[in-house]
Amino acid sequence: MKKLIWLMAFLIPAMAFAQADAEEQEKVDTSWKKVYRGTYARINDLVHTKLDVKFDYNKSQMMGKEWLTLTPHFYSTDSVLLDAKGMDFKEVAIMNGVTRKKLNYKYDGNQINIKLDRLYSGNEKYTLYFDYISKPEEIKSAGSAAITDAKGLYFINPKGEVPNKPTQIWTQGETEANSVWMVTIDKPNQKTTEEISMTVPSKYVTLSNGIKTSEKKNTDGTRTDTWKMDLPHAPYLFFMGVGDFTVTKDTPYKGKEVSYFTEPDQAKYAKAVFGETPAMIKFFSEKLGVDFPWQKYSQIVGRDYVSGAMENTTATLHQESAYQNFRQLTDGNRWEETIAHELFHQWFGDLVTAESWSNLTVNESFANYSEYLWDEFRHGKDFADEHNYDDMQGYLGSGSENKNLVRFHYSDKEDMFDAVSYNKGGRILHMLRNYVGDDAFFASLKNYLTTNKFKAGEAQQLRLAFEETTGKDLNWFWNQWYYGSGHPELKISYNSSITGIPGTTEVVVSQTQASGKAFMAPIAIDVYTAGKPTRYNVWLENLSDTFYFATPQAVDFINVDADKILLAKKTDNKTEEQYAAQYRLGKNYLDRLEALNFLAAKKSPELAKGLNDKFAGLRRLTVNKLSTSPYKADKVVLEEVERLAKTDRDKKVKAAAIAFLAKTKNSNYKSIFEAAVGDSSYTVAGAALTGLIAIDEDNAYTLAKKYSSDAKGPLAEAVSDVMYKKGNEADFDFIASTFDALPLGQEKVTAVPKFAGYLKNLTNLDNVKKGIDKITFFRNQIPQEFMQYVDGLFKSALNSIGTAKGAAIQAYIDERMK
Repeated sequence: MKKLIWLMAFLIPAMAFAQADAEEQEKVDTSWKKVYRGTYARINDLVHTKLDVKFDYNKSQMMGKEWLTLTPHFYSTDSVLLDAKGMDFKEVAIMNGVTRKKLNYKYDGNQINIKLDRLYSGNEKYTLYFDYISKPEEIKSAGSAAITDAKGLYFINPKGEVPNKPTQIWTQGETEANSVWMVTIDKPNQKTTEEISMTVPSKYVTLSNGIKTSEKKNTDGTRTDTWKMDLPHAPYLFFMGVGDFTVTKDTPYKGKEVSYFTEPDQAKYAKAVFGETPAMIKFFSEKLGVDFPWQKYSQIVGRDYVSGAMENTTATLHQESAYQNFRQLTDGNRWEETIAHELFHQWFGDLVTAESWSNLTVNESFANYSEYLWDEFRHGKDFADEHNYDDMQGYLGSGSENKNLVRFHYSDKEDMFDAVSYNKGGRILHMLRNYVGDDAFFASLKNYLTTNKFKAGEAQQLRLAFEETTGKDLNWFWNQWYYGSGHPELKISYNSSITGIPGTTEVVVSQTQASGKAFMAPIAIDVYTAGKPTRYNVWLENLSDTFYFATPQAVDFINVDADKILLAKKTDNKTEEQYAAQYRLGKNYLDRLEALNFLAAKKSPELAKGLNDKFAGLRRLTVNKLSTSPYKADKVVLEEVERLAKTDRDKKVKAAAIAFLAKTKNSNYKSIFEAAVGDSSYTVAGAALTGLIAIDEDNAYTLAKKYSSDAKGPLAEAVSDVMYKKGNEADFDFIASTFDALPLGQEKVTAVPKFAGYLKNLTNLDNVKKGIDKITFFRNQIPQEFMQYVDGLFKSALNSIGTAKGAAIQAYIDERMK
């Protein structure tokens, strides 16, 4: 599972408030702290699931027939408890050959407790039969920050009532929602093979796990597709997708199909977006030493998906943010890391599945870290290290220092999908890789996967695989990072004037974290003299550790945690000269980033050296920091930024440089803006349009109209800003549809007060009301757990319209806000 990206935009600025709110909630209800969330007891085991389903589009319901084969796990039993949420049962029976015998059962709307026809022993299989109706629209479940709804089965525009929106069906099982549409034991430590037959209108395409084994045309204009998965996997990984999709097939991997299911108008972009998939499969297979284990790999994009993406076995589902056109892709594929993340789950999560949600780390931490592995391979170490740093900041800013990575106590299983299971867990794997070495790290992963394939796993099994492979005792690492909480907060000090010990430099590393517990960590310290490093491998073990290094020559700088792998907050007391040397001599992305951040804070002219950094991300960062520095008008700086605006190969760097020049409002740069406004990159074009607007405001409206026909991202934002300010009554349809088309995210939230400002100036009250409807519709799409962070913005924007347009409009707003 890749978390819903747009929701995280609400989370990040509100972390402090969220933490405080969580603490308030704990004061009210802390009973969950006493509830042990262990592995679900296996009394009966799933063996095989066979489904025959049809869909009622008018009622958004599914008619199902199911044959479920089980066996007692060990002890003999005469009953079975199964998950089945919100179903109407027509028949519950046990199969006796081809005949059925009805069984007695009790059903509470969530689970069905069935009395079997006799006592079954541990080596006996039995098959149950169910005839039922699934009613997902009657399911009431709040979901979570990662998965915003838990209806399991979703009908998108089922009656075709919403224009320009496709009719689709897709399922979302994680965590335990597939039991809305199939009877099962909906726990991650269960595994079953499957066969699903879907009867759908013949115009639609279907997708499920495994291989499609047959297509049968029916006389009523429908078609029945049968999909079979002959390898066992967890129930939450079952998937059904139905709709008007175009199937784009890519280069097979060792004869196994690789395909992408997109809406027809997106098919021309499918390979551009997803086309790295065959290379990813090859890379991960070779890196892990475990070949891609499944029969095929398909990816499908669903409308209104409730999360970011989901690793259903052989059939990953993505939200529509995956869609990008060629102009968007010139800035880089924003979805590439998500594609890698979900693919890596086919090993970590699907082949070996977390045995409980408490051990979610063996799924999500690995998928998170796979993004680094792919970035490192495809885009280089600097690119990967930038991603690693951003993910670490996501954890450090989340207020999660009191949460263990493996948690046996939580309020709800959905709480496990957080910055600890993802971001922190990925960084822990990065540290472990550095400690044991690359060969041992990947050999250990192979050991874990092959030992536990088609089974469920936990963090201890991962530890045993590493210990068996490396010969090292790793309990200290697991106890600290998997079964402990928090991270070190380091204060690093230097002293080269030690009394009585000439030619020696003292380095003191103090741990200042509020918990008071000391973290153990093996780290490298590089001492740079005469431009060259001498490496020392040391251990942090105490709240204060002091190290002495012979330094007969003047020290350029000392690099603590020289490989930049430690998960920690650091206060490093280097001088400006030492940071300048670190930028010049440091080997890693973080060496240079730390130096540039320090030099920017100190308003040092040395910051400008970052304009020539080898890595585009640091050139862009330097441009942005210089734009607010005392050197933003410096002749040399302006010349260098102008050079980047004209010639830098990286589109985002070029856009940042153009945006820098736009802030000057200097007409001398008009030719640069005019040349760039038609750039293939929306980011570059948007920055250029902003520059043109800044120096010729009277022409802004004309320019915005000119470039509005193909505008997304920053270009669309620049166009919209002008239209919101300058637009008239005749522009309503364009402006309203542009607002509507914005993806659900921070960009749309930011547009709300701007759109409201435009509506205030209209005289056509019918259009004002239509605009209010669009704002309130968006407001109602935001999950309740995030509403506290943005509702004030919505109310302020809407009430400003009411104040401007009078009591009748205010009453309309009040009614829509209910």
